Amino acid sequence: MPKNLVIVESPAKAKTIERFLGKDYQVESSFGHIADLPSNELGVDVEKGFEPKYVVDKEKKPIVKKLKELAKKADTIWLASDEDREGEAISWHLSETLGLDKDKTKRIVFNSITKSAIQRAIENPRDINYDLVNAQQARRVLDRLVGYELSPVLWKKIKPGLSAGRVQSVAVRLIVEREREIEKFNPEASFRIRAEFKTEEGGVFQAKMGKTFATKEEAETFLKQNIGADFFVSNLDKKPAKKSPAPPFTTSTLQQEASRKLYFSVARTMQVAQRLYEAGLITYMRTDSVSLSNEALQAAKEAIVENYGEKYSHTRKYTGKSKGAQEAHEAIRPTDMKLQNPSLERDQAKLYELIWKRTLASQMSDAELERTSVKIATKAHNDEFTANGEVVKFDGFLKVYLESTDEEDLAEEQEGMLPAMKVNDSLYLNYITATERFTRPPYRYTEASLVKRLEELGIGRPSTYAPTISTIQNRGYVEKGSVEGKERPYVQLVLEGGTISEKQLSEMIGSDKGKLVPTDIGIIVNDFLVNHFSKILDYNFTAQVEEDFDEIAAGEEDWKKMLGQFYKEFHPNVEEVEENAERASGERVLGTDPKTGRQVAARLGRFGPMVQIGTAEEEEKPLFASLLPEQSINTITFEEAMDLFKLPRKLGEYKGEDIEANVGRYGPYIRVGKQFISLDKGESVFDVDLERAIELIKAKEEANAPIATYKGKEVTKGKGRFGPYIKWDGMFINVNKKYDFDNLSKEDIAELIEAKKKKEAEKLVQEWPSEGIRIEKARWGRHNILKGRTKVELSKDVDATKISLEEAKALLDKKAPKKSSTRTKAKK
Repeated sequence: MPKNLVIVESPAKAKTIERFLGKDYQVESSFGHIADLPSNELGVDVEKGFEPKYVVDKEKKPIVKKLKELAKKADTIWLASDEDREGEAISWHLSETLGLDKDKTKRIVFNSITKSAIQRAIENPRDINYDLVNAQQARRVLDRLVGYELSPVLWKKIKPGLSAGRVQSVAVRLIVEREREIEKFNPEASFRIRAEFKTEEGGVFQAKMGKTFATKEEAETFLKQNIGADFFVSNLDKKPAKKSPAPPFTTSTLQQEASRKLYFSVARTMQVAQRLYEAGLITYMRTDSVSLSNEALQAAKEAIVENYGEKYSHTRKYTGKSKGAQEAHEAIRPTDMKLQNPSLERDQAKLYELIWKRTLASQMSDAELERTSVKIATKAHNDEFTANGEVVKFDGFLKVYLESTDEEDLAEEQEGMLPAMKVNDSLYLNYITATERFTRPPYRYTEASLVKRLEELGIGRPSTYAPTISTIQNRGYVEKGSVEGKERPYVQLVLEGGTISEKQLSEMIGSDKGKLVPTDIGIIVNDFLVNHFSKILDYNFTAQVEEDFDEIAAGEEDWKKMLGQFYKEFHPNVEEVEENAERASGERVLGTDPKTGRQVAARLGRFGPMVQIGTAEEEEKPLFASLLPEQSINTITFEEAMDLFKLPRKLGEYKGEDIEANVGRYGPYIRVGKQFISLDKGESVFDVDLERAIELIKAKEEANAPIATYKGKEVTKGKGRFGPYIKWDGMFINVNKKYDFDNLSKEDIAELIEAKKKKEAEKLVQEWPSEGIRIEKARWGRHNILKGRTKVELSKDVDATKISLEEAKALLDKKAPKKSSTRTKAKK
C-alpha cells in the first residue's frame, strides 16, 4: 500500500498527476464535491446563524467509503483540488467528511499540472484556507436563500416550475433591457457619400465624405455639383504609428475570443479548457490574472527568438485591473511554449492553438505602421473627401495573432495601401455614390459580449460566467435566436460619366441568429422581479455582493454577518410580495373579436404563451390558442392572433383519411390519420395547401418504407434526435459513422441488430414480458426496475437477481411522483 494518498477532484487530473509521482503515491478522484446542500430542502438553518447542512449524495457514498478506507491506510493525505474557492471548499469537505487526521493531512495547490509544479506543491504544503472556504460558503448559501425563497413566489404569481437566481436573473435583465432598446429604436435614414478616384499614374483608390445628407433630393443636388468638377490632393499627412498586442488570456477574454474566432459557446470553451488543463497542457483556466511567471516569460522569449528572430521579442509584464481578483496566479497559457501543435482532438487543438498564439503574441514586438490621410478637394464646392491608408512597416506580433472585436461590420472597408500622391496632384473621378443608410439599433448580446458586459459591471467571477449563461438558457428564459432577418430596400444614386442614375438595392436586417433573445416567460419573470425585488436585480447591488465575497476571501469580513445583513432586508421583501403582489401573465389586449364582441388578448398560460378570446369572469368559457414558436406576446398582432383560431386547418383527404395542418410542440406539421409530418423550415402552417401536404405525406411513406427484412420482421430507417437509426422489432438502433447510412447492406443491418441485441441482453437481469417489467444494469454497480417510463433505482446492496415479480410491482407502485413536495418544504 502506498504511503501517500493524493485526492483530486477529477479522474482525468488524477491520471495526469499519477505520471509525475512515484510508486509511493496513490492518486484518487473525489469526482467533484462529495458534500453539498440537500436538493430537496433549504438546507440552511437561518435561526442558527445561517448554518449550512451538508449531505453526501447517495451516488457519492461509494466514493466516500473508498476514500475513507484508503485514508486510514495512508501515512499522509494530500488534498490537491483546484486553488480557487470552489477547490478549497472541496478540500474542506473531504477533510470533514472523511474525518481526516489534521496531523496527517496537507493541502497542496498548483496552477498547472506539470512535474515541476507538482513537485513544488509537494515541497510547499499549506493548511486549508478557511477564508476561501467561507467565501465559497457565503456564495452557496446566499444563492440558495435567493433561489429557494424567490422560486415559490414565482410559482404562485406567474407559473409553476419557475426558478430565480441572483446572478442569472441579473443576466436575464441585461438581455431583456437590450431587447427593449431594439424594439423602441426608430432607424433614421441618411445618404453617405463615397467616391473612387484615379491618379495620373493610374493608381485607383476610394475616399469618403464625412458629411451626410438627410434626403435623396439633397444628395442628388450635391452629386450635380460634381458633374464636370476637377479634383486635386489638398492635403497629405503621413504619420508613423504602433499597434500593441493584447495581454494573455483571462477566463473572460478566452471565452470571448473562442466565441468570435472558433464559434464555441462559453460552456464549450470551459469544457475544452478543462480537458487541456487536466492533460497538463495549459495553466488553470479560471483566473482574473493577466500576469505571467518569470519562467513563462523566459520560455516565451526563447520560443519567439527560435521561431521568428530576436527583433520580434519584447518581454512585457502585464498587471490586471480586475478589482478583487479571485485568483492570484497566472493568466491562461501553455505549460510548454515549445509545444506548438500537440496531438489532440479537433476542438482541443483549436483552443490550444488560440492560447499558444495569444500568449506568444503578448511577448512580441509592437507592429510598426505608417498611416496616411489624404484630403481631396474641388473648386466646385467646399466639401472634402478623405482617404485613409495603412502600411505595415514591421509586422511584429501581427505575424502570430490579432484580437477580434464584437463590432459587426461597422467599417465598410478595410484600410489598405494608397497609391503614391503629393499635394496639388490632379485626380480623375471614376464615380461618386450617394447610398441610403440607416442608423442601427444596439446589437443583441452574444454569449461572448454578455460575458464582457457582466465583467464590466463586476457581476460574477471566472467560475460563474459559463454556468450563468447555460442556466438562463436551460430555464427557458433566454434562447439562441434563429431568425435570419428580413429584406429592407434602399436607394443608391451614382454619378458616373457625367450622368446620375438611381439603383434600387436591398439588405438583410434584424438577424438574431445565434444571438441571445429573451423568451416571453423570461420577459414576464424579469419584469416581475424588477418590479418587486429591485434591489436583488440591481446591477450595483449584485456587484457589491461579489466584492463582499472577495472581502470574505481576504479575511476582512465575517461571512455569516454579511448574510445576516442581506437576509434582514430580503426575507421581509419576499413575504410582502407573496402576500400582496398581483399575478403576472404579461397580458396584452389586442382588440375585440368581430364575431362575438369579446376581448382578444395575448398572455402567458399554463402551457406557455397563448392568445385568448374572452375572460375568466364571463359566463361563456374563453377560447385559447397557443402562439407559434416564432411569435411573441409582445409583438403578435390582432390579425396574427385571430389566424391562430383557424387551426387546425382542414386541407382535404388522402386515401380516405382527413389531412389537417396544425402547430405543435415541435413546430408546424401535417397530420394524416395517426401520422405526423413536420413542415420544412420556413413553410407556414397557414400557407401549406393540399398538393404540398400530399407531397410531404408521400415523401414520408417512401422514407418509412421497409429497407429489408431480418428474421421475418421489417427493418425501416430514419433520422432522429440522436442521428440516423434503423428500427427492427420495436427496437431503435443508432447507426454510427462507420456505416454508409444511405447504402446499408444486409450484412450491415444484421451486424447492427445483433450488436444491439447483445448489448440489451448483457444489460438484462430479469424480465416479465407479460407484465412489461424488466430489471436492467445501471451505473455505479446499481440496477433499475423499468415499466414503460417508470423507473425505480435499486440500492447497490440489493441482489437484483433475487427480486420477485411481486416485489418489483410493489416498488413500482411506490414510485408516485409528489409534484408539490418541494414547494411545500420551501414554504415551510
